Amino acid sequence: MGIAERIYEVVKSLPEAAAAEVLDYAENERAKTAAKGVQADRRNLALALLDKHAGKFKAVKFSRADLYDRACIR
Repeated sequence: MGIAERIYEVVKSLPEAAAAEVLDYAENERAKTAAKGVQADRRNLALALLDKHAGKFKAVKFSRADLYDRACIR
């Protein structure tokens, strides 16, 4: 007997209110699991995009004070 059948047998003997609580819990767990999968997919897509453009940006050090000493700001 699988886990689903065992849960069904136990829930079948519970009062309606208790069975509804078990169902709510199971649905919430399924929603959490699905949300984690979506977050993982979004993260993997973002990392793939970063990998695609790796090395194309040249980072340079700068002085914040020099940024404010420009002719267009005066």
